Amino acid sequence: MNIHVNGESRGTGDGQTVAGLLRELDIRTDRVAVELNLEIVDRHDFETRGLHEGDRVEILSFIGGGAE
Repeated sequence: MNIHVNGESRGTGDGQTVAGLLRELDIRTDRVAVELNLEIVDRHDFETRGLHEGDRVEILSFIGGGAE
C-alpha cells in the first residue's frame, strides 16, 4: 500500500502499524511524536494503530538540549 511519510510517498506492507513503520525507518519510538491524518497518536497505541492506503504520517523527532 502507499502512504505519505513527512510529505513523501512511500510503499509499505498491508497491515502495517505505526510501530512497524517506525521500525522499518529505524526510528526509536521513545524520541518521536507521530501524527496520523492530522491526529496525534498516543505512544501507547503505536503497536496497535494500523495504517491504511493513502494515510498521511508526520514523524517529529525530539532533539535534546537546553540552556547552558
